Amino acid sequence: MSLVISEPDLAEWELLNRAQHAVFARKQLRKFGISHDAVRANIRAKRWQRVHRGVIALFSGPLSRAARISAALLYADLPASLSHRTAAQEWGWLRKDGGPIHVTVPYGTSAVPQEGVVIHRSRAFRHIVVAHDPPRTSRADTVIDLAVAEPDERSAERTLLTVASANGVAADEIKAQLAARPAYRYRTALDRAVRLLGEGLTSMLETRYFLDVERAHGIPRALRQVPVSVFGRKLLEDCSYESVGVPLIVRLDGRAYHSDAETAFRDRRRDNSAELSGMARLVYGWQDVDSNPCAVAREVTTVLRREGWQGPMKRCRKCLGT
Repeated sequence: MSLVISEPDLAEWELLNRAQHAVFARKQLRKFGISHDAVRANIRAKRWQRVHRGVIALFSGPLSRAARISAALLYADLPASLSHRTAAQEWGWLRKDGGPIHVTVPYGTSAVPQEGVVIHRSRAFRHIVVAHDPPRTSRADTVIDLAVAEPDERSAERTLLTVASANGVAADEIKAQLAARPAYRYRTALDRAVRLLGEGLTSMLETRYFLDVERAHGIPRALRQVPVSVFGRKLLEDCSYESVGVPLIVRLDGRAYHSDAETAFRDRRRDNSAELSGMARLVYGWQDVDSNPCAVAREVTTVLRREGWQGPMKRCRKCLGT
């Protein structure tokens, strides 16, 4: 059964067909004069397929990711926005997969979850969506949604810190969005995470060092991004323990991911300056912190104690083998 679209409607039809990847809501089809009987006949003939209630794909066979996204948004009905894991995938933070499409709608909307579609509701919907095609939650709100979806406060704090630092989402952006959507889970934990982010956790490596080395092992929290004058240049040290009376600098070397001659020169200058001033220094890369944070913690604690810190080192779950 071939479709006959009237000449005045043809341009709009072709635009929607491209934009929605050949997926339509039934009410859209009715607008173009395609009756319920015509839809049913095409589905029975396996030329078309029903994707969700009230949503039809005008083709047979597997749906592309783009078609599944269109189907989910059409099912939820506008206004609706990609959110949570799906928004994070669209921002490029997570690998795209065949999992369910996460959609957020305004609070009070009647849509219910369907197979392949997870529905979320937000009282702050108008504050969280940014103009994209297709629409999605803002970078800051996507971070918040991923954190709020965690099963407990500690996981929520960790997710906010790691996702935000890994993807360059600033503390001020997240803080502003948290203020616009005050009814959220884990409020204390997320506020604390934003504060930590604002105090200098500027990369995933720095965040993992704080979470898996310092906090997990009871090591005092270093001052972050401490300005130092190095041979007439103002540079920043990643972690300084001078605030607890220990002349120790820990440099977190991310050059496995961000290597360039200027960075290497800057780090050599910092190393030389620390040596000349009698400052103890330790250097760790991603592999050190990711694969064996307990060994890193033992080394940092050894220097801290050698220089006079008397605090105990806590054994984390990895240390205990649990």
